[in-house]
Amino acid sequence: MRRMIVCLLSVLLLTGCGREVPYWEQNVQQLMPDSTEMQEELQQEEIRAVWIPVMQYADWMTGKTEAQFRKAVSAAFGNCAELGLNTVFVHVRAYGDAYYASELFPQGAYLTGDYDPLAVMTEEAHARGLSVHAWINPLRCHTADVLARTDTRYRLRQWYDDPAMNGTRLVETDGHFWLDPAYPEVRQLVADGVAEIIAHYPVDGIHIDDYFYPTTDPAFDAAAFAETGRSDLAAWRRENCNALVQTLYETVKAQDPSLIFSVSPQGNPETDREELYADALLWCSEPGYCDWIVPQIYYGFRNAVCPFEATLHLWENTADESRLVIGLAAYKTGQPDIWAGSGAKEWQEDGKVLSKELGMLREEHADGFAFYSYSELFSPANTAERERIAALLSAE
Repeated sequence: MRRMIVCLLSVLLLTGCGREVPYWEQNVQQLMPDSTEMQEELQQEEIRAVWIPVMQYADWMTGKTEAQFRKAVSAAFGNCAELGLNTVFVHVRAYGDAYYASELFPQGAYLTGDYDPLAVMTEEAHARGLSVHAWINPLRCHTADVLARTDTRYRLRQWYDDPAMNGTRLVETDGHFWLDPAYPEVRQLVADGVAEIIAHYPVDGIHIDDYFYPTTDPAFDAAAFAETGRSDLAAWRRENCNALVQTLYETVKAQDPSLIFSVSPQGNPETDREELYADALLWCSEPGYCDWIVPQIYYGFRNAVCPFEATLHLWENTADESRLVIGLAAYKTGQPDIWAGSGAKEWQEDGKVLSKELGMLREEHADGFAFYSYSELFSPANTAERERIAALLSAE
């Protein structure tokens, strides 16, 4: 109720100044019911989640009316509930954009209609007893072409146009621009975006994934690093990511302590630490970083570098301060696993890898699982596996 009151006061103040009221303020009473009871109901003992990435929106949103979008979401969430899942990670910011009504970030490209996707998704999820977590990529932004066409009222466009900011706060690499977490104003912008979502939508959590530093190239942040006078670039970058994650955690808890903040790093902690500068093992072993850690253990049992069982045990032995939710690769069923070395054909030769992994982790100390992604999990290629998964989840 506290969040709803704050939102209503904001509406009164802003409309009193003669400002045009955006969609989310016009509908704040509908978007922000007293969700305390719902949040308590959705604090499930076992977390059973699925990711719904931005690519899904090409089918659900582009060229579609609100009614058509709602129908697609309703069917998808119905499938999730029927399978026995209880949580959906819905992509709301993939490239410095917004699939919700935002004052800080421009509208996502897949949304072509005049409606609020996050409002629809929270309503449809909660109607089916599903917990809904707003998933953002905090640092990845669009291409130069898209940023050049973005409205100048947005901070990202302003930084793109400013020679002092373009190349420091906003840096281009491999065709996309990325925010540099070294700067406090960058971390604050990301945190403000999180606070905006929580203030105006009854989400049950905020979720970020593994897109941290996009490169190991020292040129990415040479100017900022030079100003520090330090010599260890990797350690400094990890500190910046630590600061970003802590800031987001604190922002979530300041808005509503009952909400969940979760992080989904890559499944290989060495890659996280040495290439993305994400000290994920630290985040799940010390307080103040995240409530859930969701490592993407997208590996088969025969993976030559990170076999599933050993990697699962590594995370189980580390995640002392966070609930451990294991990311599972529904998209690999029947596909070659080109980075798995001697296990490259495992997912083709054994159609039960996904369900075997689910069975194993449920016998271990993990607190739940998350499938990537919705479209692959519910694809015809996974029909048999889905039936086995349903049997596992219902056999209680």
